[in-house]
Amino acid sequence: MSSAKPSAKPNNPNFSSGPCSKRPGWSLDALSDALTGRSHRSGPGKAKLAEVIDRHRALLGIPDDYHVGIVPASDTGAFEMAMWSMLGARGVDVLAWESFSGDWLKDVTGQLKLDDVNTYKADYGDLPDLSAVDFNNDVVFVWNGTTSGVRVPDGEWIDVDRAGLTFCDATSAVFAYDLPWDKLDVTTWSWQKVLGGEAAHGMLVLSPRAVARLESYVPARGLPKIFRMTKGDKLNAGIFKGATINTPSMIAVEDCLDALKWVESIGGVAATIKRSEDNFAALADWVSKTDWVDFLPADEAVRSTTSICLKVVDPWFTAQSDEVQGAIIGALAKRLDQDGVAYDIKGYRDAPHGLRIWGGATIERADIDALCPWLDWAYETVKAEQPAKAA
Repeated sequence: MSSAKPSAKPNNPNFSSGPCSKRPGWSLDALSDALTGRSHRSGPGKAKLAEVIDRHRALLGIPDDYHVGIVPASDTGAFEMAMWSMLGARGVDVLAWESFSGDWLKDVTGQLKLDDVNTYKADYGDLPDLSAVDFNNDVVFVWNGTTSGVRVPDGEWIDVDRAGLTFCDATSAVFAYDLPWDKLDVTTWSWQKVLGGEAAHGMLVLSPRAVARLESYVPARGLPKIFRMTKGDKLNAGIFKGATINTPSMIAVEDCLDALKWVESIGGVAATIKRSEDNFAALADWVSKTDWVDFLPADEAVRSTTSICLKVVDPWFTAQSDEVQGAIIGALAKRLDQDGVAYDIKGYRDAPHGLRIWGGATIERADIDALCPWLDWAYETVKAEQPAKAA
């Protein structure tokens, strides 16, 4: 490493893992056609919402017999309404290996208070044993662990002939990986991840099997209005045609449409997948040549190409107390923030002390390349300033 401060900065310092960077070239002009001051239930309002659904379906290749809806409260709201509406009809297997998957486990056991639950846990940086999952049960999992940088490697482990439903939180995965829709019964995400859209609204996709569950199973618990997806004993189809349960932001809707049109303009999902892979490759090349840092996940096959999580392996750093390690990472992130080089790259608060750099499709590879020398400089500078014991 060189102690010389780099001169070239990333053109875009927004490396946050959510809300994520806007698409290249974005400006407020992209919102000029937003239906501000108009009802979302007006003809033009319904058309905008339906367009969001239709463009998602076409871009992602979602089967025609699947239902695609816009729901309240981002990915969290979408996943909660699915769990509260459908879980309890049979046993549940829950996979938990980072913060949000851990939250779903807490909800299943502590809030829904389901009794027949199998738990598969792993520490940050690892995956549970996927081969142990019982697909006679409902299965709850995240595709991409945003706070750990660990993803499932593919969908081969999911049983096509499963008896239960699969509940997939795919919020950092949609538009970054090729998802096997035939193996996913309930899938959720938000606009603010790979699309770089605004937060607060979630997407919910239901397979015909999930719809059958909704129409045949009534859970023995009350459901708040924003969780209700049926009228009588039938699916409320309006939700999946743009008739949202509550009032959406038409500015956020316009921003989502802008992001979807950008995806179309660059070549669709194949292009967004490649952009994420290229960004990850740029960071991986730097990691391979850098002795103080490594990926948090040891297994290359499960490393996220979007929420890329790094750990510090320098013996000097690992010899410090947990408190000092946290202070060092905080100082490093703060220094890059103050220099306008990288915003919001400190690891998630519950994760091991390290860095988290968003590599999704709205990030340019050139900005990852420009960031890497700054990471070296910031670490070396903070290390030199830190009075610490020898390793």
